Amino acid sequence: MNQAETPIPTRARPFEKAQKPTPAWLKAILGRELSPSRSEYQAVTQALWDGDKPMDDLVAWMFEADTRQRKHQVQQAIRQGNLHQAPAAIEGFFATLQQPPSWIDFDLVEEGVRFTHGLGIAAGYVLRDLALMGGYLLSGFNQSLVMTGALNKGTAQRVAETGKWWIDCTEPGGLQPVGPGYRTTLEVRLVHALVRRGLDRRPDWDHGRWGLPLSQIDMVATYLGFSVVMLVGLRKLGMPVLPRESKAVIHLWSYACWLMGVEEKWLVQSESDGFVLLNHTYMTQSKPDATSRELALALAREPLARRFPNLQSLRRRLSYHQHLGMSHYFLGQSKMQELGFEELGLPWYPLVSNVPRALGYSARHFVPGLRQHQQRNGRKAQLAMLASMFGEQDHTIINPDSDHPAHL
Repeated sequence: MNQAETPIPTRARPFEKAQKPTPAWLKAILGRELSPSRSEYQAVTQALWDGDKPMDDLVAWMFEADTRQRKHQVQQAIRQGNLHQAPAAIEGFFATLQQPPSWIDFDLVEEGVRFTHGLGIAAGYVLRDLALMGGYLLSGFNQSLVMTGALNKGTAQRVAETGKWWIDCTEPGGLQPVGPGYRTTLEVRLVHALVRRGLDRRPDWDHGRWGLPLSQIDMVATYLGFSVVMLVGLRKLGMPVLPRESKAVIHLWSYACWLMGVEEKWLVQSESDGFVLLNHTYMTQSKPDATSRELALALAREPLARRFPNLQSLRRRLSYHQHLGMSHYFLGQSKMQELGFEELGLPWYPLVSNVPRALGYSARHFVPGLRQHQQRNGRKAQLAMLASMFGEQDHTIINPDSDHPAHL
C-alpha cells in the first residue's frame, strides 16, 4: 500500500490530542509552537513504518543464501574496513557511507567528544537514570526490548554493551572511518536490522498497534536521548552548557546516528530543533504499561551485579541507591510511581552531591589551564564506570544468543 493509505499505528496519539498550548516563554525560545503541524504529524507517524533501507537490504541479501558466511563477510568488512573482493551487496552498502552529509564538521564533532570527557560520571547519571529510565515511560518502543529480552534478561550486560558503544563513539577520532565508534555503530546497526527482520516476521508482533519494529522514529527518539536529553539533564544537575558546547553535542550525535541508519531528514543541527522533534516523537508513544515497570525494575537492579575491586557488596548497594535517587530526582515521584517504584523517600544522593559537583565542574571548566586536566580525569571516571559494569567479561557489544531474534 502507498504511504497515503498506510494506517497510523494505534500506539500514536490522534492529531487533536497532540495539540497542546506552548507556554509563551518556551515559544519565545523555540521560535515556534511545540506541537506538530498536520504535515509534521503525518511525517512522524508514517515513519513508524520506515526501517533502515540500506542495512535492511544488506540483511535481505544475507538471507538469500549461505547466511552465516555472508554475515561473517559483512562483519569482516565492518571490523577491518577492507572491501577488497567484497561481494557487490557489501560494496553497495558501504558506498552509502562514502559521502558524509554536507553539513558534517569533524572539528565540531571532536569538540563534542572533549566536552563529553569533561563531564565525567555525570554523563552516565544523565544517560542511564534520566534518558534510559525515563524512556521506559514511553512504552511504544519497549516492545522490541522486551521481545528480544535485551533489557529484562541479563540487564547488566546489555547496559554495559550500550555503554561500550557510547565510549567508542566518544573516543577521539572514534567516528572516523574504521575508528572504534564507527565500527561498533555499524555492528549495532546490523544487529538492529536483524532484530527488525526477526520481529517483523513473528506472529505475536502487532503491526497495527506498534508499526515496524525499531522504526525510524524509535531510532530518532533514542538518538535524541544521547543529545537533547543529555543537555537537559546536565542543566538539571546545575552544570552549565555553553551554546557552542550544545551545538557540538548535537553535531556529534547527529553524525553518529547518521552512521546508525537514521535518515538525514531527521537529523537536527540545534538543541531547540532537537527539543521540538523529541516532543513530536513522544506523541507516537503509548502510556506506561507492564513493560515499563518490568524494564525499569530490571534497570534499577543492574548496579547489584557490578564488579568492584574492593568493598564490593557495600559499593553495589551504594551504587544502587545513587542511581535510583538520581532517577527520582530527574523524573519526580509521580513518574517513578508509574514505573512501579513506591515509597522512595527523599532522593538523598542528588541532594547532597549536585551542588558540589556543579561547583567543582564549573571551577575546572572555566579556570584557565584546568580544562584538559578535567577532561582526562573525567574520561578515567567514565572508563572506570564501564569497567564496573563489565566486570571480568570482555568489553564487547551485542553478541546475540540463541533466544535473540538476531541470532544466526
